[in-house]
This record gives sequence, C-alpha cells and structure tokens, in this order.
Amino acid sequence: MDEREQYQQGMAVRRAVLGDAHVDRSLQNKNEFNAEFQDLITRYAWGEIWTRPGLPRHTRSCITLAMMVALNRGEELRMHLRAAFNNGVTREEIKEVLLQTAIYCGVPAANSAFHIAEELFAELTAKR
Repeated sequence: MDEREQYQQGMAVRRAVLGDAHVDRSLQNKNEFNAEFQDLITRYAWGEIWTRPGLPRHTRSCITLAMMVALNRGEELRMHLRAAFNNGVTREEIKEVLLQTAIYCGVPAANSAFHIAEELFAELTAKR
C-alpha cells in the first residue's frame, strides 16, 4: 500500500474511532507548522496500527486508555475515552481499565483518570 492509500485508510479509521467532528476540528487547525504531523499520525497511528487485524478496536481502545493514564496525558485520555465508546467499550469496562491502572500506574494517576472519565460521562449524559 502506498502512502496515499495508507492515509486514506487511516483517515477512515480515524473518523470512525474519533468521530467526524473531532477530526474536522483537527484538520481545520492544520497549518504549515503541524501539517506533516497530522499526515504522520493519520498514516502511521491510524493507517498502520489501528488497521492491523491482530487486535480488535475495542481492545486497542482499552490499551490506549491505560497508556494515556500511565503517561499522564489527560487531554488525550479524554479524547480516547470518547473514542472507546465509539469502539463499543462500556463504562463498566472503562472502570475496570482504570482500576487496573491504579495498580500498575499508581493511585494518583488513576484518581485523575476517574475524575476525567466522570466529567466526560456527565457531559455525554447531559447531551442525551
């Protein structure tokens, strides 16, 4: 697959996982400085890794949530919590992932993640 095809495949997965609104905002903010980075993450993160057949998206989402907690990346965690719902991850499964991170990433990291998740759950409930 050439880079153009990889980009197209990556964009399709990126939109499916993150949602059109999020991706559209990212692309609207694309500029001369960050354009190559946007291209990179679309081709490699979404076009190369998220499209691999070895793990379902549901599992990839759970792993990504745990990594965002471990790395203390609150903004990315929030984004991937939304993505996890798009990939069929339930609130109960998210709770289990966050409990697991308390042991392996530390209680303060998990505590912060629980707060972020609860804020997002409240937002999603209010939109219904």
